[in-house]
Amino acid sequence: MTAPAAFCLHHRPFLCAVGLYLLAQPAYLHAQNSPIDPVAADLGNPPEQTVEEKKAADPVIAFSAEKIDYDSQAEIVTAIGDVILNRDGYRLRADTVIWNRKTGEVTAQGNIRSIGPNGDIAYGDSIILTDSLKDGVVENLLLVMNDGGRLAAQRGERQDGRLSLDYAAYSPCAVEDTDGCPKRPSWQVKAVKVTYDPASKRVRYQGARLELFGLPLLPLPGLSHPAETKAGSGFLVPDLRLTQNNGLEVEIPYYLRFSENRDLLVSGTAFSKVAPLLRAEFRTLEEKGALKVGGYLTYGTAVSTDTVTPDSNRQLRGYFDAVGKFQLDDKWSVSSSIRLATDRTFLRRYDISRDDRLRSTFAVERIDEKSYFSFSGWSVQTLRVGDSQKATPIALPEIDYRLRLSDPVLGGQVQLQANSLAIGRIEGQDTQRAFASARWDLRTITGLGQDVTFTLLGRGDVYHSDENEDTLTEIYRGQSGWQTRGIFAAAADVKWPFAGEIFGGTQIFTPRVQFVAAPTISNLTIPNEDSRAVDLESSNLFALNRISGYDRFDDSARVTFGFDWNFSGKDVQIDTNIGQSYRLSNRATIFPDGTGLSEKVSDVVGRTEIRFKDLVKLTHRYRLDKDNFAVRRNEIDATLGTRGTYLQAGYLRLNRNIGPEIEDLQDREEIRLGGRAKIARYWSVFGSAIVDLTSPRDDPLSVSDGFEPIRHRLGISYDDDCLSVGFTWRRDYQETGDARRGNSFLFRLAFRNLGV
Repeated sequence: MTAPAAFCLHHRPFLCAVGLYLLAQPAYLHAQNSPIDPVAADLGNPPEQTVEEKKAADPVIAFSAEKIDYDSQAEIVTAIGDVILNRDGYRLRADTVIWNRKTGEVTAQGNIRSIGPNGDIAYGDSIILTDSLKDGVVENLLLVMNDGGRLAAQRGERQDGRLSLDYAAYSPCAVEDTDGCPKRPSWQVKAVKVTYDPASKRVRYQGARLELFGLPLLPLPGLSHPAETKAGSGFLVPDLRLTQNNGLEVEIPYYLRFSENRDLLVSGTAFSKVAPLLRAEFRTLEEKGALKVGGYLTYGTAVSTDTVTPDSNRQLRGYFDAVGKFQLDDKWSVSSSIRLATDRTFLRRYDISRDDRLRSTFAVERIDEKSYFSFSGWSVQTLRVGDSQKATPIALPEIDYRLRLSDPVLGGQVQLQANSLAIGRIEGQDTQRAFASARWDLRTITGLGQDVTFTLLGRGDVYHSDENEDTLTEIYRGQSGWQTRGIFAAAADVKWPFAGEIFGGTQIFTPRVQFVAAPTISNLTIPNEDSRAVDLESSNLFALNRISGYDRFDDSARVTFGFDWNFSGKDVQIDTNIGQSYRLSNRATIFPDGTGLSEKVSDVVGRTEIRFKDLVKLTHRYRLDKDNFAVRRNEIDATLGTRGTYLQAGYLRLNRNIGPEIEDLQDREEIRLGGRAKIARYWSVFGSAIVDLTSPRDDPLSVSDGFEPIRHRLGISYDDDCLSVGFTWRRDYQETGDARRGNSFLFRLAFRNLGV
């Protein structure tokens, strides 16, 4: 044993590393003691190397071990016991490492772990590397990538950082459960040859096949996929469906990633009953905003919504959808959305959307701490049966400006607003509106703890309309030509909260009373475009104007009263409110019968929300008739259960007895049910249903007989950390044009890192 080797036997591993560093430098030391070459001397002395240049030039392997042997004749270094080698970001750990300095070959044995610069870890029985630690051959390899994915192979070879594996398998799935016990991966890809490039983070296969739960599923020729959670270009998992409308459907999507902030998804869907369907969606995320543009296109025969006979001419059918928003600076932004379909049944026929109206918008906005400005417009494409597209309104433009100021005299806040709107129709009433308003609000807390808010509002309106007679509902028409209106209102709102302990928790009881006074306002001479949905509920009971929009204003003098009650316990929280209003004047009201506001005393409205831990959430909204306490509005939303097993239920009944002449306020009744039950660790069943309970007594125009299912679905799914499998059966009961009623079956299969 040579002196340096003996030295290493009795000192710390760090000193062993220093000794081996010297052993690695004989050529360098020899050059320092040799005579100067006269030729080199004639050329002049080279500039002295910097420390960084010396480190880059020296073939240094920093390592430590419990014991080091050095055979100076064969120039073989043997490190034994918890050996760690480092070079250029590559790290090797093993029980024994043999370094042949003549050939540069490094052989490691026993508990081998090799870590690359990107964090990937390779395990093996034996490994042969070059002294750069970059290239080598591994037997019985297991490679654990830094994102959790695993590659296993009988033999692996690394050259220039690229791995080539023989008879390998890949899976991103966990191989241990939460208790640390081994488990079979949900899916894996086995192949004769696998190559992995850490630089591009991509895995490529030759002779690959997919195994699901240990069973061969299908061959995958030419397969490649990203070896991390970031998306990469390639084919995605096909989508399989069987529907009444289109027969068997097979969609093959391809994902193209241009950069970190831009991508494109294109797909083609083949059907057994109709022509193929093309789809594309482009997305980009820029420094100042984002944009998404997509659409569908096919060629086929559409069925009119008012006949069962197909159109005589086949046509291009499709749908275009674009949405984007850009923040130009800290105040200005531009946003837009466009939704257009070639016909009324395309979206339903191909199960893209069930919307019955498509709204396209644009807006230029400026927002700062005290002001808001908007220049916007919108249009609507109706997909409803019987609606005329030419009678659908187009708003262009709508201008809104608001400025908030502090009152230097009385205190409080002043808000100034200017608004204009132009609504046009190809066939029907056209309306233009402009108004300016000022509102003052002052909130104060009295010495007894009352929360008092005073409000003053003044507004001046100018309207112009024509072709008013084309509006079917008379109370919406207004008078043709120019109309003006002045609006004034004053209000005082008093809330007095009381807090205390009860039932082991804390309660807050807050009585509330509001006084509002407004003179008679010319409402019916003004066209009504945006104030047609009138219904008293808890959310607008204490509003200054209990009618949505600007075209109608609640001009009564009234007093409104009620209370809020909140209880917070250890596991239970309850919020409830209830209230009613009384009109002080006897003048005629603009509210139709059945809205709860048509008489001096309003109906009673309330809302209750109950929460129990994270297991129960129940919300109940209601309106009770003031004379006989009949339930005029009954709305219940409930969620019961945990995240894995739960039941959701919703019920709505509107029993307002409003005449059919007011098209926007018809009664209806429906129930919605949905739920999921976890039947095993990764397995669950789910379902949902919507049933129309409206009868002709509720709505004379309704085609429901009192129990008319709209659609339902049932399914089963498997979801773990790297695999999602689902099967769904859905049935539609309504028929619109060529979107026919019937059954649909959907099979969903998604793999982590593989077409995801």
